Amino acid sequence: MADPGGEQRAALLGAASLFPVPDGAKFSYGTAGFRAEGSTMAPAVCRAGIVAALRSVKLGGAAVGLVITASHNPVSDNGVKIVDADGGMMSQAWEPFSDALANAPTPDALLQLVLQFAKDEGIALGEGLSAQVLLARDTRPTGEYLLDVATKGINAIVGSVALDMGILTTPQLHWMVRNKNRGLKSSEEDYFTQITESFRHLLELTPDDKGSDKLMEKLIVDGANGIGGLKLEEIKPKLARLDIVVRNSGKEGEGILNERCGADFVQKEKVHPLGFAPNDVGVRCASFDGDADRLVYFRITSPSSTMIDLVDGDKILSLFVLFIREQLDIVNGKDSQDNKVLPTRFGVVQTAYANGASTEFLKSLGLEVVFTSTGVKYLHKKALEYDIGIYFEANGHGTVLFADEFVSRLESLASELSSKAAGSPQHQAALRLLATTQLINQAVGDALSGMLLVEAVLQHKRWSLQNWCDIYTDLPSKQLKVKVKDRASIVTTDAERKVCKPSGLQELIDREVANYSQGRCFVRPSGTEDVV
Repeated sequence: MADPGGEQRAALLGAASLFPVPDGAKFSYGTAGFRAEGSTMAPAVCRAGIVAALRSVKLGGAAVGLVITASHNPVSDNGVKIVDADGGMMSQAWEPFSDALANAPTPDALLQLVLQFAKDEGIALGEGLSAQVLLARDTRPTGEYLLDVATKGINAIVGSVALDMGILTTPQLHWMVRNKNRGLKSSEEDYFTQITESFRHLLELTPDDKGSDKLMEKLIVDGANGIGGLKLEEIKPKLARLDIVVRNSGKEGEGILNERCGADFVQKEKVHPLGFAPNDVGVRCASFDGDADRLVYFRITSPSSTMIDLVDGDKILSLFVLFIREQLDIVNGKDSQDNKVLPTRFGVVQTAYANGASTEFLKSLGLEVVFTSTGVKYLHKKALEYDIGIYFEANGHGTVLFADEFVSRLESLASELSSKAAGSPQHQAALRLLATTQLINQAVGDALSGMLLVEAVLQHKRWSLQNWCDIYTDLPSKQLKVKVKDRASIVTTDAERKVCKPSGLQELIDREVANYSQGRCFVRPSGTEDVV
């Protein structure tokens, strides 16, 4: 490989010198990217900027994303995450290099790492190639400074362009990167237009005999005092047949980001967020997390208690499955077993943490349910194998993926039906599926678009929150964390549902589980700390 030249070497050395790694600091890139106390993040963020620019060069100048966020962490924390060109998470193959670069002890060590990696990956530095990185941040106080740090890292790769997309939810940036690389409209306004118009279209396709119910239109949303609440306030006026009240909206003075609010708090603690009151009893409520990539629903059960009925990611997945399956049955003819009209391989992807009752419910519908290791990157990859693949974690992070080839067949069918059987049940079902492909964010879990799809489906089915809760009853469950000396001593198989090392442990688990009807138990090591 040709020498990158003095300009490129100087740029890398200069950027690394600006933000040296403190003694004792250790950064690790995982599903959440790099994440730590905000004031300590500059070295990792700068180097993540270098990685993002290199990734763009590697992909021939395709847009790559970089977002400054720490999601559901406390407001004092911050982090950085890289979005790959397909709108998904950065390729796992690049994570070891990202770790090594973030922890390079000196500017010269960083330079040598970049040069060696570029050589190994066939990345021609200093040869006039271009790169583009789309930047965004959430509302954290350290965000503006760290965005500037990221820009300096990106600019350390000569020929790179950093494009500041503004203050966004994490899913918005994922959507923008995906659309930009597909040659589609990709601004924030385009995002808002797509989700609000497809939501409106779905409501227009609600069967006539299922008219509007004012009570069902009431929705209170907990915005976690983050960016999601602010964005929802922006689009509220464009949402028909929804009476939305936003609490913990992110407006100045209303509350602190993620402090006793947000989807992570609600799902783990199973109590209502701050800002909710006794007169909210029985009203349908939803909760976003800090960067709006998780969504859960809940209902306050008593004016004298903070306890709630929780509707988690498992039940959101089940609601979407019922709706999509219903539309496919109408298109294909409910009694048709050969799927002649629109052959569809429809798969559901879960992890070991999914409640067993949800898995049994999905299997009872005749669906293919498969399991992967814990982590969105594994779920998303598996879901891509289907014509329609859907995944959700119990924490409310998930989405629905539609294969391009399937969408193309669906568009052709809808066009054919519009000329031969316009307005027929088949035609309307095909249009509902098409609107769903536009409403759901197929790049990543998205609380905003997910919430709108939930609301459209509930209105379509004329379901209350109680109807939704009643589709199955969760089996009681409990999670425990145990500190260990070395988490690597626990080795699992079967998507982390069985232990293969140390020997004898799985046999002990099986013996205990045999004492309980529908019992299940698994042990898995943490991916980030020495606990199981």
